[in-house]
Amino acid sequence: MYEAKNFERLLGTEGFSDVILRNHFTLYEGYVSNINKISDLLKSIELGTPAYNELKRRFGWEWSGMRLHELYFGNMVIGGGTIDNKSQFVKRIVEDFGSFEKWEKDFKATGAMRGIGWVVLAQDLENGQLFNTWVNEHDGGHLAGAKIILVMDVFEHAFVLDYGIKRADYISSFWNIIDWNVVEDRFAGN
Repeated sequence: MYEAKNFERLLGTEGFSDVILRNHFTLYEGYVSNINKISDLLKSIELGTPAYNELKRRFGWEWSGMRLHELYFGNMVIGGGTIDNKSQFVKRIVEDFGSFEKWEKDFKATGAMRGIGWVVLAQDLENGQLFNTWVNEHDGGHLAGAKIILVMDVFEHAFVLDYGIKRADYISSFWNIIDWNVVEDRFAGN
């Protein structure tokens, strides 16, 4: 049984109305609830039936929706964090992108693309390389063998109520509330 995490610590975040945050928390709680429902149904349904097959397919959508939201809210903090320019994380960013600024531009440009989904900074677990990628939907676009370091939700529910179609303004606001300690901890494997 999964329990929804409480992210109300984010209420009062500059650039994010409490209304949009509460709506977003409720959406996330729906993923958690659906994971529990699907898990229960899968215990009692006949294997190989169309209903079983569809529940198995749906599980990935709900699971990734739950976890991506947890990672997204988890890498946000009121007031934002401070990046340690001498950290191993920043050194790796510079190694893989040329500079922190080039990486930031690439991450933001990925988020500004048309469509719905997620922007993810990930690390190849085999060679350590960092890359920004687009995750279309929750259950498609994940890269096998990659660790998620930073997540930004770019589904409309994350910004339209506050920003309308001004996605770039949302991205700027998101950038200002990244908890760099969390990002660096994820990179370090903590």
